[in-house]
Amino acid sequence: MPAEAKPSTRRPPAGAAVLREDVTSAIRGAVFEELASVGYGRMSIEAVARRAGVGKTAVYRRWPAKLDMVVDLILAVAVQDLPAPDTGSLRGDLRLLLTEAARALRHPLAAQIIPDLLAEAARNPEITGKLDSVLHGTQRRIGTAVLRAATERGELPPNLDVELALDLIVGPLYWRLAVTRAPLTDNHLDRLTAATTAALLGAAPPSATPN
Repeated sequence: MPAEAKPSTRRPPAGAAVLREDVTSAIRGAVFEELASVGYGRMSIEAVARRAGVGKTAVYRRWPAKLDMVVDLILAVAVQDLPAPDTGSLRGDLRLLLTEAARALRHPLAAQIIPDLLAEAARNPEITGKLDSVLHGTQRRIGTAVLRAATERGELPPNLDVELALDLIVGPLYWRLAVTRAPLTDNHLDRLTAATTAALLGAAPPSATPN
């Protein structure tokens, strides 16, 4: 009988690049500093590599282009892959969803970079596509899960206009924090949650005294 084969140990292919986490972290820090210094339009791979103290090859091993590098940074720091809220009620889920959206939009990185990228997106369709898949995709995934759960509980009708509902959930907060840059007052998320819940349920939003 042939001898029993020994399990083989997987090894990286010869010549394969092993990406060091400390180098990746240094490059990400350099990206953040460059964006803060010159903005997305004027930022270059060369400047990022120089600031990080690495060669351009080290950057290109991790990201094929400047846009991919910036989008990855936003994902890693500001737009985390969070699970959908599950409090058992539409209002509770919306409150948590808006809290997380506000946290992401108020993050220094997102607050500085996203408006800059939106301005660039007006001239570059590729940026529009990336932002749509990263930012809108994340919002849509979580928002759709919240709406589906509310529909299954009987809080929302099965023929709900999901696209309009998603706009109602995130649109006002995004407009306030990313477009007009208005401050977020103490009770604004509570009021916004109440108004959004009322709108989704088909009732008039409750009156509130402006801050």
